[in-house]
Amino acid sequence: MIINLSETNSLVGEWLSEIRNIEVQQDRMRFRRNMERLGEVAAYEISKTLDYEEKEITTPMGIANCRVLKSQPVLATILRAGLALHQGLLHYFDKADHAFISAYRKHNHDGSFDISLEYVSTPSIDGQVLILSDPMLATGSSLVKTIEHLEEIGKPSHIHLVVAIACTVGIEYVLRNTKANLTIWAGDIDDELTAKGYIVPGLGDAGDLAFGNKLQQ
Repeated sequence: MIINLSETNSLVGEWLSEIRNIEVQQDRMRFRRNMERLGEVAAYEISKTLDYEEKEITTPMGIANCRVLKSQPVLATILRAGLALHQGLLHYFDKADHAFISAYRKHNHDGSFDISLEYVSTPSIDGQVLILSDPMLATGSSLVKTIEHLEEIGKPSHIHLVVAIACTVGIEYVLRNTKANLTIWAGDIDDELTAKGYIVPGLGDAGDLAFGNKLQQ
């Protein structure tokens, strides 16, 4: 299932306009905050799909019957670009366990690139709902490799991919190359992908915009 959060009128469109804007996005604090906001909206929407149970809560005046999550999801993100989006999810799922994955493009001299996955720190994810965040779903290669590696550790009952911008090519690649029970939540979906694997119009390099330029390419 694919959900484009921009298909209906909401503040998501306002935040994305600032995230994409070549001038506004230079304000790193605002860029990170807008990413957090997208994560918060995605968390709220995802929360509607989860399982709940009735629980009696003692108030100063009596007993209230409340609906609470049966179990917390596991929040996972791709370092470093996904940290702001992850923080937004954490604002809502503030009791969740966390997984962190280092997956990045290692560029070759001919302009091609390989996906390098060097570090994974994760709690048990077997039978759990996993919410995996990454600002950009471009080619889909890094997300597929990440999912494959995580599934070697444990089999989540459901994976929610949360991205700010997705490309149709990348979405199709992910759906073709993973058998996971999967839902993709995208702030918006763009159609064009360059020969070097960059989304157009996209937003640029989310990691650099949030945290500064990196030396390695």
